[in-house]
Amino acid sequence: MPRFSGARRENSAETSARDGGTARAATSRVVGVPQGEAGSGAALRVDGATVRFGNGRAALDAVDLSVRTHEVVCVLGPSGSGKSTLLRAVAGLQPLDAGSVWLGGEDQRAVPVHRRGVGLMFQDHQLFPQRDVAGNVAFGLRMRRMPAGEREARVAEVLSLVGLADAGHRGVGSLSGGEQQRVALARALAPRPSLLMLDEPFGQLDRTLRERLVQELRELFTALGTTVLAVTHDQGEAFALADRVVIMRDGAIAQSGAPLDVWRRPADPFVARFLGFGNLVRARVTGRVAETPWGRLPLHESVTAASGEHTVLVRPGGVRLVAESGGLPCEVMARTFHGTHVSVRLRPHDAPEIEATCTLYEAPERGDRVGVVFDAQDVVVLD
Repeated sequence: MPRFSGARRENSAETSARDGGTARAATSRVVGVPQGEAGSGAALRVDGATVRFGNGRAALDAVDLSVRTHEVVCVLGPSGSGKSTLLRAVAGLQPLDAGSVWLGGEDQRAVPVHRRGVGLMFQDHQLFPQRDVAGNVAFGLRMRRMPAGEREARVAEVLSLVGLADAGHRGVGSLSGGEQQRVALARALAPRPSLLMLDEPFGQLDRTLRERLVQELRELFTALGTTVLAVTHDQGEAFALADRVVIMRDGAIAQSGAPLDVWRRPADPFVARFLGFGNLVRARVTGRVAETPWGRLPLHESVTAASGEHTVLVRPGGVRLVAESGGLPCEVMARTFHGTHVSVRLRPHDAPEIEATCTLYEAPERGDRVGVVFDAQDVVVLD
C-alpha cells in the first residue's frame, strides 16, 4: 500500500485551510459553509451538552469538552457511553435537550446541519458506486459550486495527499477497503474543513491495514494541522492517533488527558478496566507500602495518596516472575500468545488471580509453579 504522498508538504491552500473554515463534508459529503476564523484557541467547545431519550436515560449528561485548533482528540468508551451521540450533537444530527455547541467561536444552536461547516466520516464510507474516484471526491465541491478548474485542481491535490494520485478515473468498486477509506477521507478533506469528525472510521478494516492507516493519518493530520474529533472503541487506535483521549461512561466524561498520562494514571477502576487492566484490588496504603491480598506492595516515591483504603492497580508489565521461593507463590493457570508478548494468568493461594506479561521465551507453562514480585513503578493508587 502506498504511503500518503505529500504528507509532509504544506502549500498555501492547506495553510489557508488551517486558518479559516470553508464548506465542509459530512459522511464525506458537503454539510457546511464558511463559519469564519477558528482562531488559535478552541475550534470546538461543548458546554453542558445534555441529551435524554424517551426512557429518561441521559445519553449525554451535561458534557463539557473543548478541542483546540490543530488538536486531534479521540473519544473512547464502551457501547452506550454516549460517544457517538456526542459526535452527532456536534454535527447537528442530534438535538440537545440542554447545553450548547460552539464552532469557531460561534454558537450553533440555530445553525442547521448543512451550515455547520464540519467534515464527518463514518465507518460506512458511503461512496457513490456510479461515480469514479474523482467524482466522489469532487461531490462536496460541486455542491458548493466551486468552478470546474478549481475543483479539478483541488481533487488532484487531495488525492495526492492520500496516496491516490493516479486513481481518479478508477471505479470505486475496483478499490480495496483501505483505498476506499482513503477516497472517503479525501472527500471529507476536499472542502477544507476546520473540524474533521471521524466515527469508527476503521471498523471495517483488518487489523494490519487499520494500524497502518492510523499511523499514516497521524502524519497527515500533523502535517496539515487538521483539527480532528474522532470516536472509536479501539484504545490502541485512539492512543496512536490522538493528542488527547477522552474516555466516556454513562453519558459523562470519566477522564481526559494525553494518551500516555491516561495509561499511566487511570482516574478510577472503570477507566483502568476499560484500558484492559485487570489487576485491581482494595488495599490499605501507609507511606510507601500498600497492604493487599497479594501481600505488601511497594509504592513509587511519586505516589502521593493519603494513608487509608484505596483501590490499587498493578500493570501486568510490573508483575515479574521469579522462582517460587523468591516471591508470592502462584500456579500458572493459562497463557495467551499476543504476538509481541505472552499474557500469563496466575493463581496465588487465597487471593485474586494476577495477570503478568512476559516474552515468549520467558513464559512458563500451564501448571508451573512460580513466584511473583511487583515493581513499584507499575503499582498505581487509583482512589
